[in-house]
Amino acid sequence: MKLNGIHHITAITGDALRNLDFYTRVMGLRLLAKTVNQDDPGAYHLFYGDEHARPGADLTFFEYPGAMPGRLGAGAPHRIAWRVASPDALAFWEQRLAAEGCATRRDGHELQFEDPEGLGHVLVIDDGTDAPLAAQHPEIPEEHALRGFDGVRVYSGAPDATAAVLERLMGAMPLPDGRLALRGGSRGGWISVEEAPDGAWAHQGAGVIHHIAFCTNDDDQPEWDRLLRQARIGTSGIVDRHFFRSVYFREPGGLLFELATEEPGFTVTGPEEDFGRNLFLPPWLEERRDLVEARLVPVPDPRADWPSEAPPPATA
Repeated sequence: MKLNGIHHITAITGDALRNLDFYTRVMGLRLLAKTVNQDDPGAYHLFYGDEHARPGADLTFFEYPGAMPGRLGAGAPHRIAWRVASPDALAFWEQRLAAEGCATRRDGHELQFEDPEGLGHVLVIDDGTDAPLAAQHPEIPEEHALRGFDGVRVYSGAPDATAAVLERLMGAMPLPDGRLALRGGSRGGWISVEEAPDGAWAHQGAGVIHHIAFCTNDDDQPEWDRLLRQARIGTSGIVDRHFFRSVYFREPGGLLFELATEEPGFTVTGPEEDFGRNLFLPPWLEERRDLVEARLVPVPDPRADWPSEAPPPATA
């Protein structure tokens, strides 16, 4: 069994509307679904990604209105690496982010920046191994669009133990620079396991990543759960998240990992053209829709005011 890189990454925001504006208007991701945290239906769960909602580009946020900024430290990922096509794309993003008042730092063929709540990102040149996962946007040329996750950097409270879980249990392969690569039959990605700068533990809050999900499939999910339990790592068991099925576990360095299936995908909410337009609730919450909606600030469809002439379709 092999994991197909990163399925999705979930973080926390204190302001859904500002978050929506940054990731759809500025960064050009598509709003795939606006739903609720199934464990806390009073909180939004927003999903952003590529045009066709494929695993490998899904960045999601739990919204807790007015949440205080979190603290980076051991037990938390701290920077998401996105692929772009070329040095010209890096230059495009450097200018676009600067125009939005977003400070950037250029380091060779990388461009680092933070979102309005301090969540760290870096753009790197795509090596072309995997198909690009891009979204349409009227202000972002197709050749400069984000192309999906490359990897993620994490702080661990026990880096050697975290690396051991990734290598011996999850099948990660060491790269020459110390990163660990997870590659399956369709995609791959990497995770860089690092020691927290001051040794302190992370504190969850706005701008901090909650967990990382790695990509598997329905057939392998029960065996992953069995292997984790055999290694004396407690799991959630298989949890139905409607868009996918998940197994959650916390590894020895304090990081919360998820193994999420590719199936069934976001078309369970309806056709692709309707992604993100309406509040989606899983069937077991539908009868409480009025109560759920009353607790949420309305989040608009970010494509409602797009020009009538749509940009060309994103390539597969």
